[in-house]
Parts: sequence; C-alpha cells; structure tokens
Amino acid sequence: MSGTIDAPIPAGTRRAAIRAAKGEAPFDLLLTGGTVVDVALGELRMADVGIVGGLIASVHPPGSRSDAAEVHDLTGRFLSPGFVDSHLHLESSFMAPADYASVVVPHGTLTTVWDPHELANVLGVPGVRWAVERSRNLPLRVLVAAPSCVPSAPGLELAGAEIGPEEMAEMLSWPEVSGVAEVMDMAGVLSSAPRMEGIVGAGMASGKNVNGHARDLIGPALQAYAAAGVTSDHEIMGPEDFLQKLRAGLTVELRGSHDTVLPGVVAAINALPALPPNLVTCTDDVFPDELVEKGGLRDTLARLVGHGLSPIHALKMATLHAALRLKRDDIGLIGPGRRAEVVVLSDLPGMVVERVYVAGRLVARGGALLSPLLRDLPPGTLRDTVKIPRQSAPAFTLRPHGVENGTVRLPVVGGARVVRWAEAEVAVHGGVAEVPPGHALITILHRHGRRDPSPVVCLADGWGEPRGAVATTISHDNHNLLVIGRDPADMAAAANALIACGGGMSVSRGGEAIAVMPLPVAGLLAETPPAETAAAFARLREAADAVMDWKPPFRVFRGVTGISLACNPGPHPTDLGISDGGTGALRDPAMPLAGVAAE
Repeated sequence: MSGTIDAPIPAGTRRAAIRAAKGEAPFDLLLTGGTVVDVALGELRMADVGIVGGLIASVHPPGSRSDAAEVHDLTGRFLSPGFVDSHLHLESSFMAPADYASVVVPHGTLTTVWDPHELANVLGVPGVRWAVERSRNLPLRVLVAAPSCVPSAPGLELAGAEIGPEEMAEMLSWPEVSGVAEVMDMAGVLSSAPRMEGIVGAGMASGKNVNGHARDLIGPALQAYAAAGVTSDHEIMGPEDFLQKLRAGLTVELRGSHDTVLPGVVAAINALPALPPNLVTCTDDVFPDELVEKGGLRDTLARLVGHGLSPIHALKMATLHAALRLKRDDIGLIGPGRRAEVVVLSDLPGMVVERVYVAGRLVARGGALLSPLLRDLPPGTLRDTVKIPRQSAPAFTLRPHGVENGTVRLPVVGGARVVRWAEAEVAVHGGVAEVPPGHALITILHRHGRRDPSPVVCLADGWGEPRGAVATTISHDNHNLLVIGRDPADMAAAANALIACGGGMSVSRGGEAIAVMPLPVAGLLAETPPAETAAAFARLREAADAVMDWKPPFRVFRGVTGISLACNPGPHPTDLGISDGGTGALRDPAMPLAGVAAE
C-alpha cells in the first residue's frame, strides 16, 4: 500500500528490531509505565513497549529495559492499538481526506475503510480515482472500497454515473482498493440480476472483501444474500437482526450513527458466551460538527461502553477483529512485529485519547496533530455538478394528472427513517393539490445532466408541517437535489440557493434562504478547514431547527438526506417517482389512486 502510514518496513529496520528485542541494541523509542490493552487475551497488563523505526520490537516487563534513544513515560495511561473504522462514508463529514485525517487521527482512528459511493454516484470511476489519490501520504490509512451500487437501485433512480462489473474489476485491480463496497442493491442480489452477479463475482474473484448492506433482511432472504457471496453488514436495526446476521456468518459492522440501536445490541452481546470474532465497529456517517466535537470512532466506542459493553471488548472490535477482517496481520495488536501504531488513553471507559503514535513517531497530543497536514483543494473538474436552471415557485406544486378541480387520492411517503406506503385524499384547485394538514411536500430534481431536471413532487406525512424548507444535494445515494417543505416559494428559495452555489444544504423561510452551506466539490464536500466547516454546519442545523419539528429517533435532521435511499424497502422519493427497493415498484406521485369527485 502507498502512503506514509503504510510505508514498507525496510529489511534493515526489521533486523535492527530483532537485535533490540534481544537486548543487543537500544530501541529508538521506549514507552514506559503504561498498561497495555491486550486485545488478544482480553486482559490489561503492565508492560513497556520498545520501538525501532516504524516497528514494535518488544513488549516486555515494566522497568526491564531502559536503553533507548528516547523514552516517553506513560505512567497511569492505557496503550491501545490504533482504531479501525471498518465502514464509513467520508463524504458525510463534508471533508476531503487530509482534512478528515486531521480530525480523526488525534482521536485514535488510524485505519479507515472508505466507501466513496457518494462521489461515485456523482462522478463515477473518476470520483473513486480522486478518492484514492487524495488519500495518500497521510498519517491515516485509507483503504478505499470500490462502490458497488452506482446507482443503488437501477431503474428506480438516475444518478450521475453507472458502475458495472467491468468498472468493478478495474477498481479491484488497484492496490489501494480493499474490496467491494456495501452491496446495496439487495433486490438485484436476491434475483441473481446479471449486473449484481457480475459485481459480486468480481469481488470474490479478486480475493478481496465483499461488503454488504442487508437492511431488513432476515430469515430466508438473509441466508440467500449471504449465499450470494456478501460477507458483512452494518444495517442493524435491533438485537434480533443483529444476532441473525452474526449467526449467518456475516461480519457485523456495528455502527455509531444509530445510537438508539446500541443498548439492545450491547445487551445481546453481553448475553453471549463469548465475543463473536465477526463483530467490528464503524461510524458509517458522521456530520462535521459531531466529528470535530466528538472525534469519530472513539465516540462510538465510548457510547458502547456507556451502554454496558466492556472497554476491552469495545477495543477488541475496533482493533484486532477489524484487522482480521481486513486480512492484515501487521496492525490491530500491540505486539512485536506489528506496526508501531499506539493510541494512549488517559481514561479507558471514556476512550479519552491523550497521545497517538504512527510509524513509531508521536504525531498527535491533546486532540490535535503536532504538524499540520497540507490541504490540497480538489481540481475544477469536481465542481459544477448541479446542472439545473433556476426554478420558480410553481415548479414545487403537486399537480395531479387529469384533475383540474375536485378531490383525489394520491400516494404518500409515510414516515421518515422507517417508511411505509400511505395515501391521502386531497383537494385540487386550478390543477394544484392542496397539502393536507400534517403533510409536507418532497421534491426531487435530477441534477446530473443525464435527464430532464423537471421536479418530481410527492406528498409525505412523516415530517409534520414545515414552516420553511430544507434543501440538499446530499440525498442518498443518487445525490439529486431534494427539497422538503410546504410552501412552494420557500422550496424554490432553498433550491435556488444550492443551484447558485454549486450544491450543498440550505434552509429557507418566508420565501428567502436564511442559511446556506456551500459544498461545491461534487455537491458533497466543502473547501473550508474542518473547524470552519463544522461551525457552518452547526449554523445550518440551527436554522433547520427553526423550520422543522424533529421527533427522534426517526424524524431527525439526518433523515432528510436518507429519505431518498431507493434501495431500501418501502416508499422513497427519487427523480423517477416514488420507488420501493423491496418490491421494485415505481409510482408516479401525481397519478390519482381513485376516481375524482368534481366540485
């Protein structure tokens, strides 16, 4: 692998480590006085760690060696292997790789498995190539997974590009690519569709991991999904599907982005006779303000411990288990012959990271890197991806087909994160449907220039009655322009703000945009430094709070970006209509479901 953290260990360094381990030569660095978290045996033990170059040479009894060029006293601290975030979408942070690394490395994350399918759904294979190139020469190991579902639900949505078996085989040939990214087209896998069969087959032929997305799959469907060759899942919704997926042999990537799921899952883990080796941790999606404030994966680990999981179990999932999943025997453990990647914790249950060592060097202390990373702004080819003309307010009205005046029943996207098909009777005046009480409008505009961007407008009953509008070009996973609101003037204002700045997120009220978060890079990433990005997003959240009534755990801000996830079961609005990834159905939201009663 290329990159600073994965630089090859020279033969001379290994020979020097052998001599140092035998006491025939001094260490370059000696970490003394700490308690090693032994994730292999599941124990805490006092030990000193001797390092030569980028290699751990010896883990030996405390105080038994003092010969080293440099000694760091870590008395009272805990020494853990570097954390591995087994599945994430870096785009959710709105940050390019160097900026992301500058935030998470000081909090102990030293390896990530990045599925850049947000970039790929906008830019295709060139977006993945950019992700690989910008992930080099960092103190963070970025293992890129090749996006498998571009689009996530063929025929139900239109993204900015398409990736098939041929493109997958090309990406898997790149040394930086660790495997096939989450296989989201569950219907395609279960029906043995040629495209998905070819994509999964390319992954198996490469010998690399084939990662999954098994939302709501249990029983026979889950068995079939695993039989197809998929080997992991992070879409855990509760203890029962969690246990079913472990029993099916899938590696479960327990994610921190759905905190309400964690208490029940931790209770299920604690009831097992042993910690399953096919259990790892991930963040999946973390917005920039949360990332900067809480540090990413370390926060997930702290919350797992807070819900009752043993700290050693939490660290084992995030280190040794993850390394085994990645087929990496050079990381994941503080032991001789492993890479010298050490996370120093001042508070074990709280997962408070005090220092971080990479390649045998101290790189971070007190939550910050000791040396700043070079910020490399993306090239212009990643901009200008919102190919939509300015919109007028009437474009955001719902106009039932064939109805000028009267009442009519229309399909409704019911719910937020957990959705259901619903219907509503609406009054129509002058060809425009009135939005019923308790309902909102969701509008999708194709933004990639591959089809007519005419708005697709549908009713939704899971979001209350917005007092303004929220718009976003982050709309999983086609990343078309999505707007949610009630008043067409508000919706047009929010949409036009993003059309003008090249993408991002916006909030409007009273017919004017009141907050805009520009994300000019593919309509997904910011150009500002992490602290500025986090602050800007916090202001956007505050503005959204003023126009939306959130009702956790499902009606939350994050849900706005996920309501269009067409591969999942149930109704989801896309640029082609209301789709259902479970059945393959696609409905026209303006097509009446019943007869019209004239006024």
